[in-house]
Amino acid sequence: MNIKEKSVEELEALCGDIREEILRVVSKNGGHLSSTLGATELIIAMHKVFDSKKDPFIFDVSHQAYAHKLVTGRWEAFDSLRTFGGLSGYTKPSESDDDYFVAGHSSTSISLGVGAAKAIALKNEQDERVPVVMIGDGSMTAGMVYEALNELGDRKYPMVIILNDNEMSIAKPIGAMSRMLSSAMASPFYQRFKKHTENFVDNFGDGARYIAKRMEESLKLVTPGIMFEEMGIDYIGPVDGHNLSQLIDIFQTAKKLKKPVIIHAQTLKGKGYEIAEGQEEKWHGVGPFDISSGNSAKKSSAKSATQIYTEALMDLADKDEKVVGVTAAMPSGTGLTPLMEKYPERFWDVAIAEQHAVTSASALAKEGFKPFCTIYSTFLQRAYDQVIHDTCLMDLPVVFTLDRAGIVGEDGETHQGAFDISYLRAIPNMTLLAPRDEKSFHQAMGFAHQYQHPCSIRYPRGAFIASEELPESQPFELAKSQLLQASEGDILFIGYGNGVGRAAQTAKLLEKNVALLDLRFVKPLDEVMLKNLASKHKKWFIFSDSAKMGGVGSAISEFLTKEFISDVQVVSFEYEDKFITHGNTKLVEESLGLLPEQLVKKVQELS
Repeated sequence: MNIKEKSVEELEALCGDIREEILRVVSKNGGHLSSTLGATELIIAMHKVFDSKKDPFIFDVSHQAYAHKLVTGRWEAFDSLRTFGGLSGYTKPSESDDDYFVAGHSSTSISLGVGAAKAIALKNEQDERVPVVMIGDGSMTAGMVYEALNELGDRKYPMVIILNDNEMSIAKPIGAMSRMLSSAMASPFYQRFKKHTENFVDNFGDGARYIAKRMEESLKLVTPGIMFEEMGIDYIGPVDGHNLSQLIDIFQTAKKLKKPVIIHAQTLKGKGYEIAEGQEEKWHGVGPFDISSGNSAKKSSAKSATQIYTEALMDLADKDEKVVGVTAAMPSGTGLTPLMEKYPERFWDVAIAEQHAVTSASALAKEGFKPFCTIYSTFLQRAYDQVIHDTCLMDLPVVFTLDRAGIVGEDGETHQGAFDISYLRAIPNMTLLAPRDEKSFHQAMGFAHQYQHPCSIRYPRGAFIASEELPESQPFELAKSQLLQASEGDILFIGYGNGVGRAAQTAKLLEKNVALLDLRFVKPLDEVMLKNLASKHKKWFIFSDSAKMGGVGSAISEFLTKEFISDVQVVSFEYEDKFITHGNTKLVEESLGLLPEQLVKKVQELS
């Protein structure tokens, strides 16, 4: 699609077509809606002024880049968005040369832009290429952004940063005066005047330079730009992020500056779909829904693990005022919203700042509180040093409750909760446990509440795999498993967390009688139980929604080696050493060979 040859009127019509297509596909497949609708004009203006074939287009998180996909040769394939084998919901270079970098977590874009700018400078391509970064106001809460801005302001690499402010969270412009000044600052005349003024005052010493600087700052006090200017980065804005003609002019001006510049564009979330306009979290990421009413497609009646967590934590918070909690910009997704509403002084959303969430929780634990640090499995990776340095080193009783552990479906590689067991198991003082159903989740929370050391509880997206026919869960005791099914045969199924349900379903389909163990703790292991079972069963099969390397099977194999038990064969059905694609969870699991009917065949072949 050749955007550069289209008039502004044609591009405005294209924006309407793009919004209709995004709405049609997302209502069918689910996806990120409000952010991508709001960024449409910004993206079209980017493609009008810059060239994604040579200029690095770097989208922070990249869930807002659907319009970018549509205008870079993927319109026909857009129906496959987020489906198994189809287009990713995020930028993905293996999908298109117009996608510069994989993104799924926030606040990486400006760092990537600085790195790209360094490479462009080293290759003497600054007259031909410029990094173009789009970042949302929410992503500006992460410290990595300011680390990158700090270097960029010092080194002055040419870069255009588009700050997509769709909640006016950085600053609210002060009426007509602010809009007038912002437009003036964005004009070529102002930029030329500023440059000539800088050259002029350089000839008249520090006094003239000081006066000129103070005059400019007095104008900018009515805009939020002074912070960026003080960091050494030019600021333009706030501007209307839906005024395509104005955006094109401003982007052209910024491109000519040959230095770092931030364009502060204010946009409306959900633009073009009235039901979603201005809404915050509800329409950020959605499942399939009816366009005319906005109603979601019917969901499963089974209670989700997140709902169970909310209920269990609320029960603890009602009984113990020392119970507190933090989450990092995902209060609804992690189930903390009801607790924040009921106990606003004890439960906090700290914004996109996982490192801060962990370290602040550690200080709360030091002061005698019982913090529950509630973060998606994939996002806790971002605070790994803090878990080690600020929590475990001092053996502080922080509870890490990890939502979305295992396959999360359509969000794909960046979001699959595969690695938490592997990366947490290596840390001294850390205890790892997992429930298998609703009752065991309440029991695990009760254990964690009383436990005076760091621990982590993992649980899946959606409902636990059903295991109603199994014996009732018993209260959690440190390093104690629960034997759910005894057998005189040679086969032992070991399940961990949601893997217990998968093991139970596989055992039900298997014609042979097998023993079934709910491991409960992967660190520390129930060594007494495992030694006893090793004397009876010689073929152990491991079921856990986690990476194989460093995972549950690895922990058990290490134990057997330590105890010089060599006659037990361990086969793990955990994830192989690769990143897992996006798509419907069942289809993804089928591609990995993890459906019960597939696992039955594997067990039969190996036993």
